[in-house]
Amino acid sequence: MKRGSKKGQKLRKGMPSAVALRILIHAVLFLLAGMLVVFTVVKKEEQKFEPPKVVERPKMKLRKPKVKVRKTSKPKPTTRIVTKMNRANMPEIQLPEMSGMSTALEGGMGGFDMMPDFEDISSFGAAQSIGNDFQGTFYDFKRDRKGGRVSMEPEEFVARVKKFVSGGWKASDLRQFYASPKKLYATSFMIPETRSVFGPAAFGEVTGGWSWIAVYRGQLVYPEDIKFRFWGFADDILLVRVNGKLVLNGSIHKDGASTFITEVGGSWDSTAVDDARYFYGARGARVGDWVELKAGVPLEMEVMIGEVPGGEFSCMLTVQVDGVDYPKNRQGGPILPMFKTAEPTRAMQDIIYSQLNQNEAAVTNGPIFRDYMVAAAPHQSENTEIISNAENRNEPELKMRRWISATGKEIEAEYVSTSGTSVILKTVKGKQIKISKDKLSLADLEYIVLKNPPKFAINFIKLSNSQSGRYKLSPTEMTWASSQLPRVNDFTFGAKIKQRGAGEYSYPLTLEYFAIGQERNGNRYILLDRGESTFVPTTENERTHRLTGTPIEFVEYNVGGSERGQKPSGYLITLTDKTGRIIQHKASSAWLWEQIDNLKKLPVKAYMDKTCTRVYPTSPKPLKW
Repeated sequence: MKRGSKKGQKLRKGMPSAVALRILIHAVLFLLAGMLVVFTVVKKEEQKFEPPKVVERPKMKLRKPKVKVRKTSKPKPTTRIVTKMNRANMPEIQLPEMSGMSTALEGGMGGFDMMPDFEDISSFGAAQSIGNDFQGTFYDFKRDRKGGRVSMEPEEFVARVKKFVSGGWKASDLRQFYASPKKLYATSFMIPETRSVFGPAAFGEVTGGWSWIAVYRGQLVYPEDIKFRFWGFADDILLVRVNGKLVLNGSIHKDGASTFITEVGGSWDSTAVDDARYFYGARGARVGDWVELKAGVPLEMEVMIGEVPGGEFSCMLTVQVDGVDYPKNRQGGPILPMFKTAEPTRAMQDIIYSQLNQNEAAVTNGPIFRDYMVAAAPHQSENTEIISNAENRNEPELKMRRWISATGKEIEAEYVSTSGTSVILKTVKGKQIKISKDKLSLADLEYIVLKNPPKFAINFIKLSNSQSGRYKLSPTEMTWASSQLPRVNDFTFGAKIKQRGAGEYSYPLTLEYFAIGQERNGNRYILLDRGESTFVPTTENERTHRLTGTPIEFVEYNVGGSERGQKPSGYLITLTDKTGRIIQHKASSAWLWEQIDNLKKLPVKAYMDKTCTRVYPTSPKPLKW
C-alpha cells in the first residue's frame, strides 16, 4: 500500500507539468491554423489574371531533320549555303482570282506545314505526319488478322467492304482481316493510273495488288465559310464521308451506272448534271453532294480507297467551290483543283505530274483545307545552291603573283613551267627567268605542286541487281497476277579513281559524282544520285579512291500501253583540289560539264532539261479524250 501511495503521489505531482505542456502545444497549433487561414484568405482576395482561351490549332509532330554525313579523311573546305527562289513554269492552266479565297489559292509558305521525310513519300501518303493530314490504315482481305492466307473472291471482297460501309465504318468490323502496322499520312488523294500493287507496297506490305482497302481518317476544316463539293473517280474504290454522311461514291462505274463494285457505297447517287461527264483517267468523274463548312469549325472526314481484282489502280479527288468559274480543258470540263490540306511539296508535285494527264486537274491551285490562311504568292520552286570555291572555275585566273624567295626577296611574275629542280617564271616585262626550287618559300612550292597535280584514271560505277523486292508475290497467290508486277532493278552508282604514275601529292582531293537518268515516256532528265568524298592519294591506299552511294530502286511498268519509269543515262565526275579548282573531270555528255554550275544547284531526284534547269516531268497523254 505504501508503495502504491508513493506512486500515486508521483503521478499527481507531475500532472501540472503535463497539463501545461498540452496547453502550450494546443496553443501553438491554434496559432498555426490561424496563420494558415489568414494566408489563405489573403491569397483568395488577390486578383488573378484570366488569360483568353487558347485557340486550338492542328498539332504538328516536329521531326528532327536527318542529315547524312559522309566520312572523309580530312575536313572539306568551308561552303556557304544560298537559297534562290526562282519562278517555276506550271504545266497547267492557272486559276483566276477567287473572291474571298485569294489568300488560300497558292498555299502555305513553310513555317506552318512541316516537311515530310522525302525518303519515304508516295502518292499514297508519307510516313511522317505534319499534323493536318489524314492517317491511313491498310487492310488486306487476302490475309487474316495474323497474316495467314485467306481465300477471297472479288464478289465476296466487295460484299464485305459494303457491310463495313453500311455498318458505320467501324474499325472493329475489320478486325478479322490483316491491318498493316505502318500508317501513312496523306494531305491529298491524287493517284492517277498506276499499278495496283503500289498500294500495298506504299504501306510496306509484300502482297498482291487486289482485295485491299486503305481507310484514311482526319478532319475537314477551313478558315472561312465555304460551300463546295467533291469530284472524284477511282479504279476501283473511292468513298468520301463527311460528319458521318457519305457525300461521294467515286467507285468504278459504267457511264454513271452502277456495277457490283459501285454498290459498296449503298444507295448513294449523284444529282449533278455533270456527273460522269468528264474523264478523270479511264472514266468520268462522279460529282458529290454539296458540303458547307463554317469558319474554323472542323468536321470528321473519312476517305476509303481500294482495289478489287488487281491490275491498274487510280484515285483522283478534286473540289469545286460554289460560285467559282474554272478554266476549261479540251473536254470542255472544268480544271478543278485537287483536294489538299497542305501545299504539295515539289517532290510530291513531280510524283503526281509524272502520272497525271495534263489539264485533267490542277495540283497547286485551289483552297487548302486547314484552319488558317497565308498570304497569296506567285508559285516558286526552291533551289538550294551549295557554293564552294569551285564556283570560280570559269573566272579568269590571275596569272601574275608575288613570289617570295627563301631569303625574303620578292618578284612579280607568272608561272610558266617546271624544269627538273628549277621553276621558269615570266616577269611583268615578259622576260623568262629560271629559279631553283630550293630558293623558293614553302607557299611558292605548294603553289607549284597544286598547279601540277598528277593525272588520274576516272571510272563511273554502275552496279545493277535485278530483283522484285517488295513487289514479290507468294507462291500461293494467283498465277495470273504475276503480270501485274512491275520490273524492278536496284542500281548503285559511284566513281573510282586511280593515280597514274607514282609521283607524290600530299594534298586533299575531293571526288564528286552525279548520276543522271532519263524518263521512259519523255525527254526529261533526272538527277538520280550525287556523292562526294575527300581523300589524299598515298602509298597506303595505293593512290586509289572509290566512292559509291546507296542502292536506288528503278521501277518500270506499263499503263494503258504507255511505258512508265526511269532509266540510267549518264554521269559527270569531277576531281577538285584544296583550292576549289576542278583539276580533272569526266562526263558522258558534254552538256553536263558545260552546265555543271546549274547541276550543282539541283536536289537529288529533280527533273531537268539539257541546261540543267529544273522542270516538271512529262505528263502521259490522255487515252480517252
